[in-house]
Amino acid sequence: MRGQLRPAPSEHGHAVTAARRARVLLADDHRLVAEGLKGLLEAEFELVAMVEDGRAMVAAARALRPDVVVADISMPELNGIDALVELRRVDAQARVVFLTMHRDPVYARRALDAGASGYVLKHSAPGELIAAIRAALAGRTFVSPLLAKLVRSLRHGGAGVRDPVAALPLRQREVLQLLAEGKSAKEIGASLAISARTVEFHKYQAMETLGLHTSAELIHFAIKQGLVQI
Repeated sequence: MRGQLRPAPSEHGHAVTAARRARVLLADDHRLVAEGLKGLLEAEFELVAMVEDGRAMVAAARALRPDVVVADISMPELNGIDALVELRRVDAQARVVFLTMHRDPVYARRALDAGASGYVLKHSAPGELIAAIRAALAGRTFVSPLLAKLVRSLRHGGAGVRDPVAALPLRQREVLQLLAEGKSAKEIGASLAISARTVEFHKYQAMETLGLHTSAELIHFAIKQGLVQI
């Protein structure tokens, strides 16, 4: 696993006390950003690993049992939100704080609905990320103040905004992201341990659900909805 620092002995399940620094996993494919965050996080927490894609994030969280995962949303292989969904599916208990450039509150609502403990904008003051991690450790939720009011409105239906991504099951979102990253049905099948025919089935099911008619429209949707970075 690229960028792994040190798999310290896990104490998952115990309260974080002054005698033990909270264990944090960082998932971000932008190396300059990750290296900058490394110093910030290590000043207060134990940084157990740095990984660069969503699947590596899931694997590292299961293996290292961190208290908190700090993750980007737009990552290759599996975006951060769907990585969180997968973490919950395999019963990994780490709290997840997203650190992202996406200012659209729809992304924040999607993240919080998936079970995120925090949503922090990358351009925010570094103290916001630290505050979000502390809130997560205390069982609270933190959202960047610039988005908090809009997110509350969306989550209570005040804005009447529908999230089309929510209509797709996780497997279809996984296939859609990998298609948009330029992978063939055979490559996607190998990555997800399913057949190429099953990949095509999920692709056309997604197109039918979304009312789309071509692969190009499907890929454009994935980019527009932030399922893949460009």
